[in-house]
Amino acid sequence: MDEMEEELKCPVCGSFYREPIILPCSHNICLACARNILVQTPDAESPQSSRASGSGVSDYDYLDLDKMSLYSEADSGYGSYGGFVSAPTTPCQKSPNGVRVFPPAVPHPPQAQHHLLPHTGVLPPVPRNSCLTCPQCHRSLTLDDRGLRGFPKNRVLEGVVDRYQQSKAAALKCQLCEKSPREATVMCEQCDVFYCDPCRLRCHPPRGPLAKHRLVPPAQGRISRRASPRKISTCTEHELENLSMYCVQCKTPVCYQCLEDGKHSTHEVKALGAMWKLHKGQLSQALNVLSDRATEAKEFLVQLRNMVQHIQENGVEFEACLVAQCDALIEALNRRKAQLLSRVTKEHEHKLSVVRDQISHCTVKLRQTTGLMEYCLEVIKENDPSGFLQISDALIRRVHMTENQWGKGSLTPRMSSDFDLTLDSGPLLQTIHQLDFVQMKVPAAPILQLEECCTQTNSATLSWKQPPLSTIAVDGYILELDDGNGGQFREVYVGTEMICTVDGLHFNSTYKSRVKAFNSSGVGQYSKTLVMQTSEIAWFTFDTASAHPDIILSNDNLTVTCNSYDDRVVMGNTGFSRGVHYWEMTIDRYDNHPDPAFGIARADVMKDVMLGKDDKAWAMYVDNNRSWFMHNNSHTNRRYEEWLQHDRCLKHVLKRDYFVGRQQSMTSLPVRPTDGGISKGATVGVLLDFSRGILLFLINDEQQGPVAFNTLEGMYYPAISLNRNVQVTLHSGLPIPDFYTPGESEAAGSVC
Repeated sequence: MDEMEEELKCPVCGSFYREPIILPCSHNICLACARNILVQTPDAESPQSSRASGSGVSDYDYLDLDKMSLYSEADSGYGSYGGFVSAPTTPCQKSPNGVRVFPPAVPHPPQAQHHLLPHTGVLPPVPRNSCLTCPQCHRSLTLDDRGLRGFPKNRVLEGVVDRYQQSKAAALKCQLCEKSPREATVMCEQCDVFYCDPCRLRCHPPRGPLAKHRLVPPAQGRISRRASPRKISTCTEHELENLSMYCVQCKTPVCYQCLEDGKHSTHEVKALGAMWKLHKGQLSQALNVLSDRATEAKEFLVQLRNMVQHIQENGVEFEACLVAQCDALIEALNRRKAQLLSRVTKEHEHKLSVVRDQISHCTVKLRQTTGLMEYCLEVIKENDPSGFLQISDALIRRVHMTENQWGKGSLTPRMSSDFDLTLDSGPLLQTIHQLDFVQMKVPAAPILQLEECCTQTNSATLSWKQPPLSTIAVDGYILELDDGNGGQFREVYVGTEMICTVDGLHFNSTYKSRVKAFNSSGVGQYSKTLVMQTSEIAWFTFDTASAHPDIILSNDNLTVTCNSYDDRVVMGNTGFSRGVHYWEMTIDRYDNHPDPAFGIARADVMKDVMLGKDDKAWAMYVDNNRSWFMHNNSHTNRRYEEWLQHDRCLKHVLKRDYFVGRQQSMTSLPVRPTDGGISKGATVGVLLDFSRGILLFLINDEQQGPVAFNTLEGMYYPAISLNRNVQVTLHSGLPIPDFYTPGESEAAGSVC
């Protein structure tokens, strides 16, 4: 609790607050001290808009107040009102807390001094146009007719001061001893008096009407005094009215008469108890964050103190090595040895100086933070809602400001404990005067910047940096990833950049990544391993870069058509090699019964023929009645049982050849087609299952035949071939159809 003492002292007198009042700037001051630093101002300089109660000025509206400030931030420490005789120019004083304050402008008459005693509760009339300047933020405010009574009393702070002073007392003394009070042994809860044993027997006999009084130990009596019922707060504007509501706009407790008079009638008001609990909760939350910062600061101080020891140990070790090397060079190196030792000593002292300065700075800041925390905790214990709400906003702001001071970088050592210097004893004797320190260490392990590392679909972006205190030169970096299945690491990037995006990873896979730096001295340690998860579902579009020039893409590369009567191929921009993937294509336009083909392909598939004509594609092509599976210009996975409707199939082939300009004989159809074609609005689905290496096709949610292709391995891209009579829209990232379970030899409910 010692750190909190500064929070409980007046910035003017330097003593504990006595009858503190709250200024509109949220700072506190003793009532007597406020009387002492009043300054009378000329009538012409009195801002009429400023009120002591702060009703017309918000907590942050200091535009008018600045105009009547007694001095500025850049003044010489003297304040005056030019041409005003009653306020002569006088030097500023300093309180024990180091805050500049004004002395009284005009000394008070001796006969009026007794009014300043806090026990009287009566203040003499304040001169007209009196001005009060906050000793902490230097904001100036003209008092109204109520004078200092217009400022609310900080009963919460007064209670905290009383409790603090009581806790500092060595022992509770008897209140009835006349000369030297003896230590109290009991306290009467009804009389509220501490007694020693002789006084208790003399003044509080255990018989008669006092026998029913309850006597408790002094410590318990002190606690019962602290827990006494809170005082009822009255309005500063209407002294006979109790504060019962809270004005949200003015941020102050008000009474019902304040609402009836119209001053707060249009403002939003809430129940005093509700706002009391709300602000207590906000302050508690802010204190939790600040407490975490304080804990980090304590750990940081331990780290800094350990660094002092490490620096000393490393310095001694380094000096010993340096002496041994220099002694080996005998007389010729003696003069240079002294110079190098001096340099090491300076580096040693510099490191110690920087770390010690940081320890001192962090200790002061932590002490202030701890004091503020203890003060806030004592404020939270108060049972006075209105008194608490008068200071809660300021305390919350202070807590947030203090927490921000422990922001990023404040808990990072400013100096490394290592000596990155190694003596090179290889130069010849004639070059001994040019002997100097050189860097001969390998780079430190890079630090992965987690906030910039991310995955998107099947790509991963990694970013790293060198340790902030490392001064070792780096020639480049090596980035390594495993295979996404717990396998061996492999190099995926070597270069000088500190950010890299790796494409073509497996979907729904967990990759481990690490990076290391290298220079001419060798390769450094690996960074910490980063685990990344690629997307479970594949989202992709058509690829403009690899598409045939006749292909026309629109709708963010999701809709495709062609400007040629010949078949042209377009692929997706994402390849698959692992997992189960399903996507669909909707037929937006279907004219003159063309034969679009849907399926998968290698990256080097032919782009100017129907999909499936070469050995790089596996496809299903379909017309308005039937569909066929094709790979390497051969129809697969069909058993010829009988040739049905031979003529109709032949006519269909000839008709198709007429439209697309192909010459195809009847012998090119050695299999029976599957019934079920497409039309405008139809949906074609493609299911690729790498767990079994198979490919399935669906039309309007109905599977087309058995498994179309199997034993599929490697990298495949979604693909489609079409001509100008067809327009298709892609739908990717779809869930697997309900009828299909990965791992089965054939999907349940499939039809041939």
